[in-house]
Amino acid sequence: MNVASVLDPVVAADPTRVALFVGDRPITYAELADAVASCAAGLASHGVGRGDRIAVVEVGSLLSAAVILGAARLGAAAALMNAQLKAAELQELVETSNCARVGVAGAPYAEALGTAVDTVLGAGELLGNDPAAAPPPVEPDDDLDALVLFTSGTTGLPKAIPITAGPLARRLGTMGAPFDPASAPVVGFMCVPVFHVGGSLGLVSALRGGRTTVVQPRFDAGDWLRLVERHRVSSVFVVPTMLQRILDHPDFATTDLSSLVGVFYGAAAAPVELVQRAMEAMPDVGFGNVFGQTETLGAYTTLTADDHRAPARIGSVGRALPGVEVRVVDPVSGDDLPDGEVGELWVRSDQNVRDGWLHTGDLARRDADGYIYPSGRLTDTINRGGEKFGPVEIETVLRAHPAVRDVAAAGVPDSEMGERVGVAVVADGDLTADEVKAWCSARLAIYKTPEIVVFVDDLPYNDTGKVVRRALVEVIQHESTSFGVNRPS
Repeated sequence: MNVASVLDPVVAADPTRVALFVGDRPITYAELADAVASCAAGLASHGVGRGDRIAVVEVGSLLSAAVILGAARLGAAAALMNAQLKAAELQELVETSNCARVGVAGAPYAEALGTAVDTVLGAGELLGNDPAAAPPPVEPDDDLDALVLFTSGTTGLPKAIPITAGPLARRLGTMGAPFDPASAPVVGFMCVPVFHVGGSLGLVSALRGGRTTVVQPRFDAGDWLRLVERHRVSSVFVVPTMLQRILDHPDFATTDLSSLVGVFYGAAAAPVELVQRAMEAMPDVGFGNVFGQTETLGAYTTLTADDHRAPARIGSVGRALPGVEVRVVDPVSGDDLPDGEVGELWVRSDQNVRDGWLHTGDLARRDADGYIYPSGRLTDTINRGGEKFGPVEIETVLRAHPAVRDVAAAGVPDSEMGERVGVAVVADGDLTADEVKAWCSARLAIYKTPEIVVFVDDLPYNDTGKVVRRALVEVIQHESTSFGVNRPS
């Protein structure tokens, strides 16, 4: 299946149905189909064809939606890159992912991408062509690239993940029902970045189902509230940091959110206290926690709305989806571990971008009922004098402190112990390093108790709500050495 064909049934049966609201601008399915064909014609006129990868640097917009489908129509693949990356970072991604010398960028990002490719095409060059000039859709092989996404890059340079037509078609088939012309359009919301797997695949899935998607180019909590109320959004996917900012916004209490039926969250660990607060604030909304990664084309486990009614299960990411196999293994030996022990998650399913068992790099334990409880990333493991543990353990304990609004932990390089336990705390009110240490020492093994405590206004999150651990270590080192405080004795 050529992914660009997801529009065809809707255009044939209900062309004036709204496909997108970009902010408040409605775009019908017929208009979107013309934009896709126009984009394909423009790309083809610059030599783009079957097997090419096209660097795309743009936020959620008509252009980014049209490029995803327009490139696929030609048998090419849009390689969606973070619009916040600098020129040198984009150049490295273009080179390592073997992109063509023609790229696509929104106007604010054209200069940065222009250092990495020979030709940068924007909305003017791609959305004003005659749709009739577009070549007919290519019939892809299952192993032809249809889209290229990138890992989050929290510990290093993002890695290209090619998504071929076969796994993409199978994944879309599990993400929602196909278009039914007798059903009224459901309104969803894309507020996560389009380069995120939840953004791009969520958008394509919504188009396949004839749904209407409100696109927020960049997340802003106040604008999010306004758009949900104005467009009567019924479902949305957010990352935990977004959920926190929505609940904290002064307009939350006065915004009409009665249209919301489901709020799904994921991409980063969600504090139990945050989820409980959201459930109390929106008692008529069903919450779902989804857990996955780019290599699995999104979620492979889910904690359902019904599961959320069992308080002990909040904090779990749920059980494996149908057709998905999950193992918890010793990351060194590869041996399966018994229930309750923390190990690396291995996943196998038809939705993986590659065959076989995927070594996810996620640490977790599984209970006797099959529910998965994450413990962080294997690469985030703190190794203090040979004792190894995940930062999530420390963060979970500290988030229960009434004066801690947010916190992140990391192993800080140390010549004696290899690593020391460091934490950066966003505090409400007065809180001292000694109080942080005392709180942890009463609840954690001594070797897990923070030795370096710094207080900050914000944590280094990326666009997908994950803490950038290498940046966090730099923050902890800078704050502790600059002010000469909170060093281990």
